[in-house]
Amino acid sequence: MTKSGSASAASKPSSGHSSKDRASRSRASTAKAEYLSLLRELDRRRRANQLAAYRPYPRQAEFHAAGAANRERLFMAGNQLGKTRAGGAEWAMHLTGRYPDWWQGKVFDTAVRLWAAGVTAEGTRDNPQRVLVGPPQQPAAWGTGMIPADAIVSTIMGRGAPHGLDSVVVRHGGGGDVQADESVLSFKSFEKGREKWQGETLHGVWFDEEPPLDIYSEGLTRTNATGGITIVTFTPLLGMSEVVLLFLSAGEVERMGR
Repeated sequence: MTKSGSASAASKPSSGHSSKDRASRSRASTAKAEYLSLLRELDRRRRANQLAAYRPYPRQAEFHAAGAANRERLFMAGNQLGKTRAGGAEWAMHLTGRYPDWWQGKVFDTAVRLWAAGVTAEGTRDNPQRVLVGPPQQPAAWGTGMIPADAIVSTIMGRGAPHGLDSVVVRHGGGGDVQADESVLSFKSFEKGREKWQGETLHGVWFDEEPPLDIYSEGLTRTNATGGITIVTFTPLLGMSEVVLLFLSAGEVERMGR
């Protein structure tokens, strides 16, 4: 006796995931990778242009604005209150010609020659240089300071301290009415003495600590021919020094003496 009827084909074991599910997961993975890549690129751009993100708090803004009418300015405050950051941001603006819409301070319409100085070569490296260029010990990260990475044309190493720079050539302007040119930033220190501060004609000198009076006077003299500026940013550690007294009125001196 023969059996009739057809046997059904055996079903294939299910993997639990359809091709539609796999495609959906692949798209999600691709979207996540693209999103993370975008975040990394945004962070890179932010780090490479700290100047664009700079927004001063009221005391910093007052300090900047005073430059429109004053050749000499002092930002005297306690530690970690943004003095060096303010000086670095302003110096980067003058070097590049990139002044933000909110800017009310001094404006140079040409490329400039500027100095930035601290007490020692190491102090200059660890403060003004770090804020302007980036971590001294990490050349690969130079361009993450206040001077935008795309504006740094070249750097010249110094001899006073390991990883200390002698100077930086900075791309100036090139957009709108600002003519393309090159600015030069040089780093100095007070410890070298007044003789090392003579001869140069400058648009500005930034003292990122309180200088001796003879150094300050020599730095100011360097800016006379250009009608340039000097800025001093420091925490008062020397009391009523000669340089501090230059910036205080008789009434302020009397009140501080009480």
